[in-house]
Amino acid sequence: MGFSMSVPVTQSPHTDWQLVLRLLGLAWRYRGRCVQVLLLQAVLLTLGLAGLSLSGHGIDYIKNAVGAARDAHAPLAVLDLGIIPPPPASWSPFAVVSALALGILLLAAVRAWLNYSYSIAVNQLVQRHLVLDLRAELYAKLQRLSFRFYDANTTGSIITRVTGDVQNVRMFVDQVLIQSLIMVASLTVYLVYMVNLSPGLTIACLATTPALALASVYFSQHIQPRYAHNRLLTEGLIQRFTESIQGVQVIKAFGREQEDLAAFSLRNDEVRDQQRGIFWRVSLFSPGIGLLTRINLLVLLGYGGSLVIRGELPLGAGLVVFAGLLEQFSGQVNQLATIVNSAQQSLVASRRVFEILDAPVEVADAADALPCPTLRGEVRFERVSFAYKVPAESDSLVLQDIDLRVPAGACVAILGATGAGKSALMSLVPRFFDPQGGRVLLDGVDARRFRVDDLRRRIGIVFQESFLFSNTIAANLAFGHPEATQAQIERAARIAQAHDFITALPQGYATVLGEGGNTLSGGQRQRLALARALLLEPSILLLDDPTAAIDAQTEHEIFSALDAAMRGRTTFIVAHRVGTLRRADFIVVMEQGRIVQRGTHAELLRAPGPYRRIADLQLVDNRELDEDGP
Repeated sequence: MGFSMSVPVTQSPHTDWQLVLRLLGLAWRYRGRCVQVLLLQAVLLTLGLAGLSLSGHGIDYIKNAVGAARDAHAPLAVLDLGIIPPPPASWSPFAVVSALALGILLLAAVRAWLNYSYSIAVNQLVQRHLVLDLRAELYAKLQRLSFRFYDANTTGSIITRVTGDVQNVRMFVDQVLIQSLIMVASLTVYLVYMVNLSPGLTIACLATTPALALASVYFSQHIQPRYAHNRLLTEGLIQRFTESIQGVQVIKAFGREQEDLAAFSLRNDEVRDQQRGIFWRVSLFSPGIGLLTRINLLVLLGYGGSLVIRGELPLGAGLVVFAGLLEQFSGQVNQLATIVNSAQQSLVASRRVFEILDAPVEVADAADALPCPTLRGEVRFERVSFAYKVPAESDSLVLQDIDLRVPAGACVAILGATGAGKSALMSLVPRFFDPQGGRVLLDGVDARRFRVDDLRRRIGIVFQESFLFSNTIAANLAFGHPEATQAQIERAARIAQAHDFITALPQGYATVLGEGGNTLSGGQRQRLALARALLLEPSILLLDDPTAAIDAQTEHEIFSALDAAMRGRTTFIVAHRVGTLRRADFIVVMEQGRIVQRGTHAELLRAPGPYRRIADLQLVDNRELDEDGP
């Protein structure tokens, strides 16, 4: 249906800090689950340190036992907190070592169970809650956006944002926010513990940390634009794929399969090559960070070993525990590469997701909106001006100073060249758009005073190319009135002249249609669309050139249905054929957004102007004109 045209949508820019604040607000919605995940990690951290300390003290115990100078009690002060009492003096060294080993094994088992619980908790947080909620929020917003948004954004772009970008947004919560908090907490605990063991060794081993921070900042600045470009290329690939599926008949009809495949492969290769560049940089950054952290081990062996030899640091509870802490510290620092990479992906994705959430809802209920009652059907346009472009400018107006009154129950036909404003005029009645100037009155009340959903349920619409869903015929007919009974559905189908061909199908009203209703003829689809509109019992019926793309026989069948459907309803019908126009009570001729002629078929034939020129051309071509009317 021509109720819209391509126009740009104004998108609110976001700085990275603004995006981070909004993402933090998103995470705050799930603060309870985030705290649960962080508490699990805190317990895991504590148990990890306990196991490491037990191992170190165990090594010292064995060393002392072998040297016949053991102190069986000292090694067991885990984390130097004395939380495990010393063993009885009667225990043998083997019993003590066995107890240590059993303790380490139990700690490992508990940590394994907690790691499993942590994975489940994170999955429930991001997949069962955040992703589902955000996707539902996006879908709900898409339902409220006007045609202007869909004209300015491709199908591929919208699909990518609702699917892939939502998944990348959740990375901010589980792979950036939570991991950053875990990293900060872990590094703090490790640092305190290492300083407690040996301040000098700690400073020497962590001397490369500033270089790690600088490398991460540099990487972050250079990788984000590449992720943004990758999303655009992926959108183009999805859009190409979508168009190829939708246009498969055209592609095959013109024998363009190979060319279409080549075009798709080109887009696919562009995505692959661009991703390869990203992966190359990420793959280079991660080992680089790892190399810097490994330098710390060289310092540990050289400087730490000398401290042990001089007796300034114990071997097990000192050097071995410090080595374990440094390994854990380095592992957390290595996470920085993953966090930075995930942060850049989530920032790019969140900007695209928030563009949808922030898109203006141009047609919305007023705070004091009224329920729309059953209408008599009088429609009046008072000095209406409208432009698809916002804000409207004088040179972008598609409707200018429209004054038109259609009495209740009357049929008005609208004629005009492409771009004259016919569909724009009709689109204002169900409030697909609101006029920038003037107002549209329904039974004397401004249409903006009614609730949008209520209003649209009082108006039946048949588009030029009506869309049918992959569902049963009955479900398609009852789409706007799900509570309709089978008797109501069949009554609407009879009025639309569709009942006979429906019952002739093997499953009748239970027949499942193919995608878009492509298993039916054009005339059958139009009659189903008409029945779908009539099931609402609308007071106003909008028909956008319903016979434009069908043959003469099908047109006759459609007209038989239309004659019954229009009876007693206010009807707007966009048409180009005189055979259709002459059925109207009066005709409106539009040019460049203005009404230039109005009157009955006979009146307009007698007056010089565009209507008579069009009628004369059709008379010459088809010999179908009857000047005296039907």
